[in-house]
Amino acid sequence: MKIVLIGYMGSGKSSIGKILSEKLAYSLVDLDDYIEKKENSTVKTIFKTKGEIYFRKKENEYLKVLLRTEGNMILSLGGGTPCYGQNMDLIEAAEDATSIYLKASLPKLSKKLFKKKAKRPLIAHIASEEDMAEFIGKHLFERSHFYNKAQITVLTDDKNKEEVATAVLEQLF
Repeated sequence: MKIVLIGYMGSGKSSIGKILSEKLAYSLVDLDDYIEKKENSTVKTIFKTKGEIYFRKKENEYLKVLLRTEGNMILSLGGGTPCYGQNMDLIEAAEDATSIYLKASLPKLSKKLFKKKAKRPLIAHIASEEDMAEFIGKHLFERSHFYNKAQITVLTDDKNKEEVATAVLEQLF
């Protein structure tokens, strides 16, 4: 079984993926980390030197490889991954994959990401929490169509990481 975690940046895909991996004894693969290893470059550098189109093509290529890989896996995707190419269709078509949308509210995401913006190049330039909310709101509007295709949605607001992981497991099994 492959558990594919999707959601906006800051929704907890990596941290929840780690907890699920430990609880289920499944391997954990972060798609961005996988791309960095295969391309021998950081995502930031790939965007800067080869462009977003190149990155998205590689993202799609490696997603296909991972979805065909045998064995149990927690697969944590980048926030934009489901929204490009046919990525969400690939996930839906994979026989042994279950997609899970970790859904956080705009206020929670804005507050969390504004505090951590220095570590995230896409949002590092944003000057205020209000601007952050506007930026994220626009993205969520554009991406919600894809995120809402997930087989399972778990609301993350007002839950700690363990509670979110438990909610995921309850929906799965």
